[in-house]
Amino acid sequence: MGRPSRMPEESSPRRSPQHVPYQDLPHMVNADGQYLFCRYWKPAGAPRALVFIAHGAGEHCGRYDDLAQMLTGLNLFVFAHDHVGHGQSEGERMVVSDFHIFIRDSLQHIELMKKEHPGLPIFILGHSMGGAISILTASERPNDFSGMVLISPLVVASPEAATPIKVFAAKVLNFVLPNLSLGSIDPNVVSRNKKEVESYTSDPLVHHGGMKVSFVIQLMNAIARIERALPKLTLPILVLHGSPDKLCDIKGSYLLMDTVLSQDKTLKVYDEAYHALHKELPEVSTAVFKEILTWIGQKVAAAEESSHT
Repeated sequence: MGRPSRMPEESSPRRSPQHVPYQDLPHMVNADGQYLFCRYWKPAGAPRALVFIAHGAGEHCGRYDDLAQMLTGLNLFVFAHDHVGHGQSEGERMVVSDFHIFIRDSLQHIELMKKEHPGLPIFILGHSMGGAISILTASERPNDFSGMVLISPLVVASPEAATPIKVFAAKVLNFVLPNLSLGSIDPNVVSRNKKEVESYTSDPLVHHGGMKVSFVIQLMNAIARIERALPKLTLPILVLHGSPDKLCDIKGSYLLMDTVLSQDKTLKVYDEAYHALHKELPEVSTAVFKEILTWIGQKVAAAEESSHT
């Protein structure tokens, strides 16, 4: 008896963690053969620039819909995907064998879009862990990006996680119990906006379980890589951070400002605001959106001007 032949692909299509066939969803396939859910926000007019959004740990790119819609108003083509192990993408929830996979997948998506829209300036925007992904992605392709926007980026370990004993303990635990859960993100430190906290808590695409030791180790690896990457960055950077942020210490944004060699760098601090500035109290989020739109708008206009001269 020969081996049974493999069933044709159509009869058993790959499905998202929510059981939707990927053939019905915008997606790409990464270098490991995993299907990643993608989102595209197309402007009404001809696109003037591309903006890639990198979302944070445990969430998904759909949470950037309002920001993306506003950016399309400037005729920017915005795109994003759910990282491996997040949202509607494949992979065990919030598990990654190496943080660099997030960077590799981001570069793949950016390359795909560059081929479709050659010659357009590219911006990268990242929040929280997505800020770490953005920094490392930009440092791998220093000449590819016209600017980077970081909302409460992960640059240094939070004081609670950073003591040498805790780091050592985490490494030992990673060896013995990589799947041990270290507790989940407290939704109340994400935003002061109760409506946003409720929307985060009830969002089925947000991972509400604990962070595994192995994932925390990968975040630590990312932080170590960022330390080496910062001095190499020269692109224009806008950083927005709330001073009492409990998830990503604002010290990281101060360190970034001190370390990057960019001539054009701005840090805006929001005094009382929590971690997700784009999901904060309306007065903060409105100010943050305006800041981002103005900044990217100026950079795009400058790029257009220099290409005409």
